[in-house]
Amino acid sequence: MSQESKVNTKESSPQASSKPRACFPDLQHGYLLAWLILDYISDLLYLVDIIVHFHTGFLDQGILVLDKGQISQRYVRTSGFLLDILSLAPTDLAYLSLGPHTPTLRLNRFLRVPRLFEAFDRTETRTAYPNAFRIAKLMLYIFVVIHWNSCLYFALSRYLGFGRDVWVYPDPAQPGFERLRRQYLYSFYFSTLILTTVGDIPLPAREEEYLFMVGDFLLAVMGFATIMGSMSSVIYNMNTADAAFYPDHALVKKYMKLHHVNRRLERRVIDWYQHLQINKKMTNEVAILQHLPERLRAEVAVSVHLPTLSRVQIFQNCEASLLEELVLKLQPQTYSPGEYVCRKGDIGREMYIIREGQLAVVADDGVTQYAVLGAGLYFGEISIINIKGNMSGNRRTANIKSLGYSDLFCLSKEDLREVLSEYPQAQAVMEEKGREILLKMNKLDVNAEAAEIALQEAVDSRLRGLDQQLDDLQTKFARLLAELESSALKIAYRIERLEWQTREWPAPEEAGAGAEDEGDVGEGEAS
Repeated sequence: MSQESKVNTKESSPQASSKPRACFPDLQHGYLLAWLILDYISDLLYLVDIIVHFHTGFLDQGILVLDKGQISQRYVRTSGFLLDILSLAPTDLAYLSLGPHTPTLRLNRFLRVPRLFEAFDRTETRTAYPNAFRIAKLMLYIFVVIHWNSCLYFALSRYLGFGRDVWVYPDPAQPGFERLRRQYLYSFYFSTLILTTVGDIPLPAREEEYLFMVGDFLLAVMGFATIMGSMSSVIYNMNTADAAFYPDHALVKKYMKLHHVNRRLERRVIDWYQHLQINKKMTNEVAILQHLPERLRAEVAVSVHLPTLSRVQIFQNCEASLLEELVLKLQPQTYSPGEYVCRKGDIGREMYIIREGQLAVVADDGVTQYAVLGAGLYFGEISIINIKGNMSGNRRTANIKSLGYSDLFCLSKEDLREVLSEYPQAQAVMEEKGREILLKMNKLDVNAEAAEIALQEAVDSRLRGLDQQLDDLQTKFARLLAELESSALKIAYRIERLEWQTREWPAPEEAGAGAEDEGDVGEGEAS
């Protein structure tokens, strides 16, 4: 080893640390100005962060506090403020005595590491790709650990002496090994071999080298366990999300195999599942959003489904509250090509709104098409709305078949009736639209409609009469109750008076004793 290398080793050995500037002196000496600029830019950012914390509100019993005085008092009392202040302690002033080539004086900046973890946590909750962010964060941790370990390896090699054995870094006097890039890449490569336990590592020769290898092997075991645990967690989260978004087709496939379902039907079922997963179709939105508050869940559902609902004619001018109630009750459904949504004569229990795709109104033969329905249209409301004079009753009046893959919103009869009961205008519009359709199909009995209307009016009239009679009975009952209370008060008052009067009467024993006294007095007078 050359004399220059020995001098550098003696001067730099106390400065060995995890920082590359301390472990690689050439990096510090060659780019001193750039490092100083970066250092003080970082200090400026740390100072700005402290100022921002003095203006960052906090929650007190669920209420956002924005008063600067209260914010300052709360921030100053936290341990984070103490760490922030210590991290900005002017340790750089020691440069005046030790010189600017002592970067270990800035080790107190590592006290800002909790802020980094806090930023990671906030980013993970805000990003749209949390699993990808977790993998990127894990890779960053691995890179940092290998980087620090490579710095320690180079510092230890310098301490023990470059080229003293095959384990340490070769002598920089050899051609090619004096360059800074080669020094770092060799150390990084050697550190990667150790921490990944790949093998092909030179055997250590001295006790320090053995201790370094043992520490790295233990770190490698812990790192491997951490990596496997993190990757397992990411994969589990991804599988859990897929299971929540899309139904599990493995169980259905197993069921069809056990019951020997014909291949054609099995192929249709598999294609349906494949369509859901490839095109990111979700059929259980209600279960996914169930943990949100009702109002927030309604706003999310409206923002997602508003473009579809706004194309529906009866919903274009309706109140926002009606849309919110409707979207909470809509059930998404997906139909495969050639599948019937409903058949003529079936009992109608739902109405449908076409979200995406095309459906055909076909004849009984399933081939002849009368009309094609597209996105934004709705059907099935005739069988679930009580339209007076409807000769079909609650039966379906047409065959509806999906031409391709179609996404529909399903609204049950009970849910629609519950929603429309509070919005009579929308109900009237829907009933009028259904009446027009029935007239075109000659399935509306006008006489029966008039008879039902007259019957309904008579029923309403009788109900009003009954309501009036009930009001009269309630009034009479109230009067009787008032009279009863008045009579009870009078009786109680009379009983109280009688009690006071009876208290003034002499007791029976006293009356008998008085009579005996009077008899004795009479006998004495007689004698």
